[in-house]
Amino acid sequence: MTASSTRYGITRDALGELLASWDAPKYRADQVWDALYRRREPLEAATNLPKALRARLADALPLTFDVSAEATSADGETTRWLFQSVRDRAQVETVLMRAPARASVCVSSQAGCAMACTFCATGQAGFERHLDASEIVEQVVRAGHGGPQPVTHVVYMGMGEPLANYDETWASVERLHEDLGISARHLTISTVGVVPGMLRLAKEKLPVTLAVSLHAPDDELRSALVPLNARYPIAAVLDAAAEVAGAHGRRVSFEYACIAGVNDSRLQAEALARLLKGWHGVGGAHVNLIPLNPTAGFSGRPPTRARVRDFAGRLRAAGVATTIRRTRGVDIDAACGQLRSRHPIATSHPPSTTMGA
Repeated sequence: MTASSTRYGITRDALGELLASWDAPKYRADQVWDALYRRREPLEAATNLPKALRARLADALPLTFDVSAEATSADGETTRWLFQSVRDRAQVETVLMRAPARASVCVSSQAGCAMACTFCATGQAGFERHLDASEIVEQVVRAGHGGPQPVTHVVYMGMGEPLANYDETWASVERLHEDLGISARHLTISTVGVVPGMLRLAKEKLPVTLAVSLHAPDDELRSALVPLNARYPIAAVLDAAAEVAGAHGRRVSFEYACIAGVNDSRLQAEALARLLKGWHGVGGAHVNLIPLNPTAGFSGRPPTRARVRDFAGRLRAAGVATTIRRTRGVDIDAACGQLRSRHPIATSHPPSTTMGA
């Protein structure tokens, strides 16, 4: 199975050629493309197509993933899928987060991750392989099948380091923008600081949003938490982030996982404020504080709510825009830093037929 022969890997032109080889009317290609990408329906639900044609397409253009497990949070707002590659059984996780005015999908760009951030379950599990663009796009479309509202936002914050898989990540961005019609401003790429990839991102035409996982105000601590910092220290990361902000005219978000007794002190808040107050990126810095989500492979714990609020208050007092992320999906291990393909997840209800269609 190659990416170009899969359901969400084939191009519009190639689809037309395939249908023409079957002597199907020309308008069928428009109908299929409209169903898959504009209406974002599972192929089996595209009832404007003859049943026999749907069956033939399903056979000729298979999905790349089976659903191994599915779980929905107690509040019903977050669903997490464990997908398994049909080709090689590699596993990835995808999360759909619902809100009244939006539906966001957190996608994986790799099976596993080689960045080895100490507090991240994915990094603790190790790296398996890169995903191709069709596998990333399929995650978005099939997660959308799992909810009543269309996907409006996509964040590359699942398993893997997107900029370590740059070409396939960017190809998927272009597909999501051009074929699914998702605004570039609603596409967020997160990185732990792969500077060469960030500089490439600054040269792209689509003004996607950049999120940088910072997690510490100094190089010594950041290197302990994020090993890549030894190669690309904070100053280089901030300079590259400023390049992206200037090129896209978009404010950069700096993610900061708050770990009790590690990076949440008053002095560290003040150091972070000094670091980012003078940052020269367009729109200024925005800090997104994330109380640590527990994982089995890391002994750290989240600070108290009061401690996180105090940390945020010190940043705001220094003029640094700051928010505290609402933690979602912790009960199903779907929150930031918890995704880990080798960690089994309970199925709160059987996988829906649309997810497997």
